[in-house]
Amino acid sequence: MERPEPGRCVTLEPGLRRVLAPNPSPMTFWGTNSYILGDGDVALIDPGPDLPDHHEALLAALSPGERITAILVTHAHRDHSPLARPLAAATGAEILAFGAADAGRSRLMAALAAEGLTGGEGVDADFRPDRTLAHGERVSGPGWEIEALHTPGHFANHLCFAWRNRCFSGDHVMGWATSLVSPPDGDMGAYMGSLERLQAREWSALYPGHGAPVRDAERRIAWLMAHRREREAALLALLAEGPAHVQDLTPRIYADTPADLLPAASRNLLAHLLDLWDRGRVHADPGPSEAARFALAGGSEES
Repeated sequence: MERPEPGRCVTLEPGLRRVLAPNPSPMTFWGTNSYILGDGDVALIDPGPDLPDHHEALLAALSPGERITAILVTHAHRDHSPLARPLAAATGAEILAFGAADAGRSRLMAALAAEGLTGGEGVDADFRPDRTLAHGERVSGPGWEIEALHTPGHFANHLCFAWRNRCFSGDHVMGWATSLVSPPDGDMGAYMGSLERLQAREWSALYPGHGAPVRDAERRIAWLMAHRREREAALLALLAEGPAHVQDLTPRIYADTPADLLPAASRNLLAHLLDLWDRGRVHADPGPSEAARFALAGGSEES
């Protein structure tokens, strides 16, 4: 697919438009996809970063007489949610999401956050929706209806939005890259469970938060699940050689990863280790944390 132009409104299919935000980076690819759903009274999915040019482009994408009545946010990362409040002030639209930035955390991740573990990957800590959406709750307007699907993993408050047999998949499933899972906001066990939840349904297309539409959803979701299982197997194989810390394991598991992406890779690895600890597959000395020394459960604690 040809790289889209930021700020330009593109019709992806009848009733669905996309405006790309001008925030490209190694973590956002071309930038954040903001989607306009419907005609007349429309829904805006993922308003994106609080950038004046993007704000103006979204309003300019509306046809005469159209208005944004619902702003739906997949999750509270700064490349997805900050423009919600300025747009709501400009349009009167209601902001809908699963909850605040820390909503939806598992007991383990909430405990780790209370102990001081931070992810640090652009969390919009000030985000608050006007109304929260529970899993399975529906939002509708003239000619459109969306079902909220709680899909924690990349982020605890992450929602995907089902529209007909299409899915706005946020950062949970993308075609250009795998998702960052960075505790305590990211949770590998929840991530895999959410992939299974999406896998249980048939999708004709996934519209992600970054990158091009995913047309073979079943294959992509299956690949992502297999990829994570392969990472887990490689990690367990290394721990079979002896206990180790995250920083020691990262360059061995991610041997082909560019150096500037290794910090993010280490967060994924920590997510795997915490999930394995939670499932009783590994020990963590002195306890589960970023600084812990991990070892196979039932194996020697000696190096």
